[in-house]
Amino acid sequence: MKNFYIACLIIITGIILIQACSKLEPRPLADDQLLDGPVGELNYEQNQRFLAGDIAFNDEIFTVEKGVGPIFVATSCGSCHAGDGKGHPFTTLTRFGQVDETGNHFLDQGGPQLQNRAIPGHLPETIPTGATFAKFTPPGNTGLGFLELVSDQDILSMADPHDTDGDGISGEPNWNTVPAYISPSNTIKYICRFGRKASIFNLLQQTVNAYNQDIGITSVYATKDVYTHQEIDPEVSTQTVNNVAFYLQTLKAPIQRNQQDPEVINGGAVFTQIGCENCHKQTLKTGYSPVQSLSNKEFHPYTDLLLHDMGSGLDDGYTEGSAKTYEWRTTPLWGLGLSPRSQGGSYFLLHDGRATSIEQAIEMHGGEATKARTNYSNLSKADKDALLKFLKSL
Repeated sequence: MKNFYIACLIIITGIILIQACSKLEPRPLADDQLLDGPVGELNYEQNQRFLAGDIAFNDEIFTVEKGVGPIFVATSCGSCHAGDGKGHPFTTLTRFGQVDETGNHFLDQGGPQLQNRAIPGHLPETIPTGATFAKFTPPGNTGLGFLELVSDQDILSMADPHDTDGDGISGEPNWNTVPAYISPSNTIKYICRFGRKASIFNLLQQTVNAYNQDIGITSVYATKDVYTHQEIDPEVSTQTVNNVAFYLQTLKAPIQRNQQDPEVINGGAVFTQIGCENCHKQTLKTGYSPVQSLSNKEFHPYTDLLLHDMGSGLDDGYTEGSAKTYEWRTTPLWGLGLSPRSQGGSYFLLHDGRATSIEQAIEMHGGEATKARTNYSNLSKADKDALLKFLKSL
């Protein structure tokens, strides 16, 4: 009988401890506090592809045995995009070798991307003499599938390369050639939309480039080894590459927070009044997609996907596609308020992370954004605070 009471006491004590410990467990974050996660209404097959892409993107670490390098930048996709958010100065990439529309003249010397790490027995790359370069901080990944589905017609409707309306804004798309696995012609140029210079056509190309240029991994789409420049067997399966591309396509869009806060609402009005919305377009729409949640939807990324002259202060002397060295794609602002969660608790904004606050990023805008920057500088403190609160709600 004594053993029975002891057993009961142990069981009761265990239950009490479990209940007490459960109260100490962190609560799951609300959807609007997270950047990762799939769009809604994926069917079973689509959900399985998303999960497979998620594992390949965030969990798979490439080692020497798996084909990394011998020169590389990172050993996994997720190491540059923690929680599918923006990167940190430690994960910033260096690209070099192109100054105008004639193309990159340093491809035979490692261009366009510097492989700054190497496995034992090899040396990392250095920037060749005479090559200009720019540093690119990895952007956030969420909502990319929506951006991919904006039609060329809609992008062109926002362009005004000759500033015919006289508002000082002259955005234009980046016309670039695409790889043979997308189009067999190497002379036709397409409207591109991804990357800091909007030089990448779609998310498959983005994925292929990341495997090859960032990790040194070949695939059926990119067969040349970045070190030897020789064609070698694929080091990652075609299915995995396609799954990662699908994962990027079906990541949910960031959800704005505190939408009913009066100060946030006022900040949104200020955003439009001072001219930010001229480039950071609030609302775009997608075309058809076999993924129901992406098909023919309005969404709110705060970008026009166009290139704009950002002034001499942001001219690094390097470019891609048809972009000038001083032109940069309008960065989508959605997810801005959650950026510090993937950037070590701080902000690292603009193309290379040089701005360490939203205010500093605004003040570094030049070129076509000079008027909007001046309007911001002339705001009252209350309106500046409201604007910043609005931006942090995105």
